[in-house]
Amino acid sequence: MTSFLDPLIAFVSAHAWLAYLTLFLAALLEAVPVVGSVIPGSTIILALSALIPGGELKLPWVLLAAALGAVLGDGSAYWIGHRRQREILSTWPLTNYPRVVAESESFFHRFGTWAVFFARFVPPIRAFVPVTAGALGMAPARFYAVNIPAILVWAPAHVLPGVLAVTALHEYAGLHHHEHVGKHIWMLSVVGFAIVLGVVVWIYRRRNGGVAEPKPR
Repeated sequence: MTSFLDPLIAFVSAHAWLAYLTLFLAALLEAVPVVGSVIPGSTIILALSALIPGGELKLPWVLLAAALGAVLGDGSAYWIGHRRQREILSTWPLTNYPRVVAESESFFHRFGTWAVFFARFVPPIRAFVPVTAGALGMAPARFYAVNIPAILVWAPAHVLPGVLAVTALHEYAGLHHHEHVGKHIWMLSVVGFAIVLGVVVWIYRRRNGGVAEPKPR
C-alpha cells in the first residue's frame, strides 16, 4: 500500500486541481439518488484530507470543493423532486429501491424540515432526502435555509478530523512530514474502516431484507 500511496501523494502534489475536482465530484455524486448510496464520497473526502497538513492540498480549497459539490448535488436532487412532485418517487430508478424511498419519506415525516439537516450525516438516506423533500412540496427557501447550514457543518466534519489526526501524528508522535507516515496511517485507517463498515452494513441488509437493495424484477 505504501508503494501505491507515495506515487498518489506525489501526483496530487503536482496536480492539486485534480484532487479538488475529485473532492467536488465525490460530494456531488454522493447526493445523487441511488448513485449516492454506492459512491464512497465521505471516504474519499476523509482520506484526501490527510494531504492538507503537508501542503499538498489547501484547507480552504478542500472545504470549498466539498461544500460546492454538496450544494450542487443536494440542490439538483431537490429541484428534480420539486419539479416532478410525487411522480418522481414512482419513476425509475427510484422504483427499484422502494425500501429506501419509503425510509426517506418516513425520515422526512418524522423530523420535518430538520430531516434535510440530519440526512446530510446519515447515508444512504442522504442521497434520497433532498429529492423527497422536493417531491413532498417543501418550499425552496425552507430547503436551502436548512440545507446550506447543514453542508457548512458537514464539510468541516469530514475534512478537519484528517487534518487534526495527521498533524497530531507528526507533532506528537515524532513522525516526519516528508516521510508521509502519518498520511499513510490516516488514509489506510479510513479506507479500512470504510471497508469493514460496508461489509457490516451489507450483511445487516442481507439479513433484514436488503434495505437498499433493488426490488426483484
